Amino acid sequence: MDITLGTRRRTRAALWQAVSEYVEQRHWPVTQGTYLIRHGRRARCCCGRPTCAAPGMHPADPQWSTRATDTPSAARRLWSQLPDSTVVLPTGRAFDAISVPRPAGRCALVRLERMGTPLGPVVATPDGRFLFLVAPGAAGELPYLLYQMGWDDAEVDLRCHGPGDYIFAPPSPLGVLGAAEWVRRPDAADALPEARLLLGTIAYSCHRNSPRAGGGLWLAS
Repeated sequence: MDITLGTRRRTRAALWQAVSEYVEQRHWPVTQGTYLIRHGRRARCCCGRPTCAAPGMHPADPQWSTRATDTPSAARRLWSQLPDSTVVLPTGRAFDAISVPRPAGRCALVRLERMGTPLGPVVATPDGRFLFLVAPGAAGELPYLLYQMGWDDAEVDLRCHGPGDYIFAPPSPLGVLGAAEWVRRPDAADALPEARLLLGTIAYSCHRNSPRAGGGLWLAS
């Protein structure tokens, strides 16, 4: 068997299994992301734009936010038509996602587990971030919560994906960077934690692991 063909088949099977899990077990809305089309050593984004700014790393449909679905039959139809599509999960609906650099995320995860803090799923992205999935509403509350905790003017590389934003779900390959992976997999028995329960530890870990000196709070929603 051709190695490339075999790899593509395994990737397709893993993506479809993930889509089924997210929609049928978690009831998370999904939408399709772009992927790379390879020609020998060259690769281009399936969107067809020669100057694509993020090849293989953006939603395939410009109307992705309104067309995301949590209906199994609709998801099956989409991925049967384009089986190489990556899996995009809109945020601000079933969950929000707190994003931090991987060293800070790893440190925060260890601390939170040692404290016995209830945790939700955690994703590691190939561009060096950890995503803590939390109950929806975190993006809107984040500046106030950080102010309450005294982190509003600290050096904290911390972002929150909320309404109108998205994350790529494992095992989606992100362009040439690699694939998103679960650090803590979703568990149907686990409720998503409120951001306020995790935020103090996450912010402290970001501050402690920051390579920069000075500066201000970095927030994005």
